[in-house]
Amino acid sequence: MTNQPPDRNQILEMMAAFRPACVIGAAAELDLFTAIGEQALSLETIAEKVDGDRRALRILLDAVAALGLLEKHDDLYQVPPALRPLLISGNPQCILPMIWHSTAILRGWSQLAWVARAGIPGPRTASIRGAEADRAAFVAAMHTVSAPIAEGLVARLGPPQFRHLLDVGGASGTWTLALLRASPGAQATIFDLPDAIEQAQARIHGSELADRVILVPGDFYVDPLPAGADYAWISAIIHQHSRQRNRELFAKVFAALERGGRVGVRDIVMDPSRTQPLFGALFAVNMLANTDNGNTYTLEEISADLQAAGFIEPRLAVPADDMQAVVEARKP
Repeated sequence: MTNQPPDRNQILEMMAAFRPACVIGAAAELDLFTAIGEQALSLETIAEKVDGDRRALRILLDAVAALGLLEKHDDLYQVPPALRPLLISGNPQCILPMIWHSTAILRGWSQLAWVARAGIPGPRTASIRGAEADRAAFVAAMHTVSAPIAEGLVARLGPPQFRHLLDVGGASGTWTLALLRASPGAQATIFDLPDAIEQAQARIHGSELADRVILVPGDFYVDPLPAGADYAWISAIIHQHSRQRNRELFAKVFAALERGGRVGVRDIVMDPSRTQPLFGALFAVNMLANTDNGNTYTLEEISADLQAAGFIEPRLAVPADDMQAVVEARKP
């Protein structure tokens, strides 16, 4: 039995769904929430803080207030107390990096018809914050989305037993920390680009696990991976690349692992029709709009690519309808 197709109103509602995202993204890119902070400020004061046009900012601020992300009283705007940890920079719970990253992605989606015709993403335009800030937001965004779910997913994995973890493209260290907390006595190496390693160093420095983590900067498509690990973790990477590039990465991981070592690939796993899960089908479009060759892949495709690199016994260790599926395999 199939679901009913959307009706006229539902189609039009889906088409209008971009509006709140654009409003929130613009407010975040201008850093309006941080500029307001814990105060109640007038339009004039906010405009001075962000160097913005008063007419335009009033319209934007009123829309943000209409969405509930600001409160407006007597022409003063303030961030609701419950939202301040999420929307003001510097708070551990802050989700601004993911909002910044999502807004950058949205610019690629806006050119989707041209992308579908040409088969390549459109020109990548930096945000008002600049290209370097966009890159830093991407790395930080990975922590924003992973931190709340990392320990739970590791628990669903068993957790995996290992002596030394190799976190390939480990970004700011979120998954390394979760895996180490579940594996007392184990050590880990995070291997990623230098800017990501800087964020990892800032996040891990001073933590109770700092002496168990080695940070190695490098490019996993250019440089050899550090050897000696018995478990490799590849988190949210394969969707960014073609199957050929993934096979090359898996081969490097295979070479770096000790005999009998295992690899865990955390990503979206599509069903054979490629239409489910919905999250994955839409994420494939995100890769189409924002990468050169990225996609989402089926279990059969991921398994075949792991086997082509030499791994055996691939299996879906954790099923999920989002990015939290995990495929594991073993090096003989």
